[in-house]
Amino acid sequence: MASQNLRQPTIGVTPDEYQNLSKQFTPKPTVVKNTVRAFFIGGLICAIGQVMINLMVMGGMALTQAQTVATAVLIFLGTLLTGLGVYDEIARFGGAGAFIPVTGFANSIVSPALEFKREGYVAGVGSRLFMVAGPVLVYGISTSILVGLIYYLLLIF
Repeated sequence: MASQNLRQPTIGVTPDEYQNLSKQFTPKPTVVKNTVRAFFIGGLICAIGQVMINLMVMGGMALTQAQTVATAVLIFLGTLLTGLGVYDEIARFGGAGAFIPVTGFANSIVSPALEFKREGYVAGVGSRLFMVAGPVLVYGISTSILVGLIYYLLLIF
């Protein structure tokens, strides 16, 4: 059959020896270190946002407006830091802690656009800009419509 056409391996390693070699060279998991880093970076990003909100509210802005402005500023900062190449270093250190806040979403939108900038504004930036954002927007809008309909139906009955 098909196994008759295969040649015998020339490496004299038994399956047990291979398992031992692979265990020896497999990197050790760093779950605790990664968790602490993600918690620190994510908490720092959220704390910066909360400080901005508190300062704006103390300055006389309404809470809802302050939250909206702080979100927009964090998106801008995430975009700017991505363009400068700084956010990649933050994400390399903080892992999921850098990707979960809204700054990570800004990074995920801007990174592909910057990568394909050489292809032009339409074919490169325009098409790649929504590579990550497209599915998020589609599912986010669809879910919000579904939740709104359920809420509306619950109010009627």
